Amino acid sequence: MTRLEKQMAFIEEVDKIKLIGRQNYLADGSRKENDAEHSWHLALMTMLLSEYANEEIDVLKTMSMVLIHDLVEIDAGDTYAYDYEAQKSKREREEAAAERIFNILPEDQAKKMRDLWEEFEAEETPEARFAAAVDRVQPAMLNSASGGISWKEHGVTMSHVLRRNGKAALGSQVLWDYEKEHFIMANVEKGLLENDMEDNG
Repeated sequence: MTRLEKQMAFIEEVDKIKLIGRQNYLADGSRKENDAEHSWHLALMTMLLSEYANEEIDVLKTMSMVLIHDLVEIDAGDTYAYDYEAQKSKREREEAAAERIFNILPEDQAKKMRDLWEEFEAEETPEARFAAAVDRVQPAMLNSASGGISWKEHGVTMSHVLRRNGKAALGSQVLWDYEKEHFIMANVEKGLLENDMEDNG
């Protein structure tokens, strides 16, 4: 295959991300979002909200990171954040998927994609920490807008959300503070997210 043929083959293959369903509902609660919609939303959030990153970030790199971070789910499937049993095999499944999917590309681009995905997973650079922050804020926003449907369906409580999403502060303290006040605690007060903790602080 020529370089262009490999690139086109990859582009066609990753169209399958549109078929990967997630557990979060759209803001209007009409249906669940898919991975392509989620990734687009994160890229837009990165473009608009990068000024709130704790550290200076390369915005284009971060947008690229969030656009490709869930491509592995074409093979591995979406692992729900609060499915603790499925989380145990997540890394193994996703590494195998990364090996297959990214290697459809020419060697140099395959390496660049794989490195970008690994960087996102490690959450050790300013870009990866900010990408992880918007990846945590977006589902909470959708749960808030849709009346907490997904939280209720899966028995997710305040302690679950605080434990997982608190790491958003590593990428953006401003976005984490906003999420906690407007998307988490506000819904606890409305009874849309169960308060299973004595101290709300």
